[in-house]
Amino acid sequence: MSDLSSVRDTVAHGPAAATTTDFVAAQRVNRRNTALLLIALTALAALLGYMIGWTIEGEATDSVPLWSRLGVGAAGVMAAASVGWSLVSLAVGDKLVLGMASAKEIDKQDAPQLYNVVEEISIAAGVPMPKVMILETDALNAFATGPSVRRGTIVVTRGLLNTLNRDELQGVVAHEMSHIANLDTRYMVIVGVTVGLIALVCDMLLRTLNWGGSADNRSSSGKKKSSGGGILIILLLVIAILAPLAAKAVQFAVSRQREYLADATSVQFTRNPNGLISALQKLAEKAAPFPGVSHATQHLFIVNPVQRFTKDTPALLATHPDIQDRITRLRNLGA
Repeated sequence: MSDLSSVRDTVAHGPAAATTTDFVAAQRVNRRNTALLLIALTALAALLGYMIGWTIEGEATDSVPLWSRLGVGAAGVMAAASVGWSLVSLAVGDKLVLGMASAKEIDKQDAPQLYNVVEEISIAAGVPMPKVMILETDALNAFATGPSVRRGTIVVTRGLLNTLNRDELQGVVAHEMSHIANLDTRYMVIVGVTVGLIALVCDMLLRTLNWGGSADNRSSSGKKKSSGGGILIILLLVIAILAPLAAKAVQFAVSRQREYLADATSVQFTRNPNGLISALQKLAEKAAPFPGVSHATQHLFIVNPVQRFTKDTPALLATHPDIQDRITRLRNLGA
């Protein structure tokens, strides 16, 4: 079986194919697919911009132009804004996330076992030692951030540090190290920023457009207008409603697939699936919201601290796979 076929089988068929996963191929395919998704999100932002420009031009001329020069310009602005905003976020995004969470950096003497585990896994992963931080909360959780493998940070909660044994802590740290090694932390920043831009623009559109008056068929002089501008307004409203939903679905799809890969890569680093399995079982029981976490950062954590997901949760709403499904796949990897 080829590397690519192996990865496809794992994603398509789940636990039954998990033992055939080739990690190098999985990382390569994952990065390629994410790049394609980022292109798709940027194209969606450009489409939104084109619709805005097209509608403005159509309203001004009271027609439906076949080609909108203003739309092309607006599309370029949206695409440039998406790329520019992403670059800025790569520079400072990790600092913003850590600041929102109120995470505090520690030294080796502050938590020797945690620090030693991070050192071990960084060697196994072949990446530079990341910063180690602790969130002062009794909730059990962890996340990783950073724009590159050289600027990675692993954050665990005090509750997780006090509750998990060494093997379980090793499994969680290896999972988060996987996100750094696979560049998940970089991609998720870019995806999150692009999704946020699309949602922000759409929200502004829906607030700006007067649902009752913007589609009024009469001009200021009282003469009846043609339906050209009204058609474009309706199309723009449809795009404004659907675009953020589509963008969010893409973001969650990326997040779910990267959680599966990080679980599997954790086993590659530790050679022990039981540690992460046991940790996930405890996290499933005790994960809870805490100060500093929000809907904007929920997808970063090893388990979602805001919502619980099961196999019956619609994919559109789930940032993470069902924990029991993750555990089943991990057990299969150890079979």
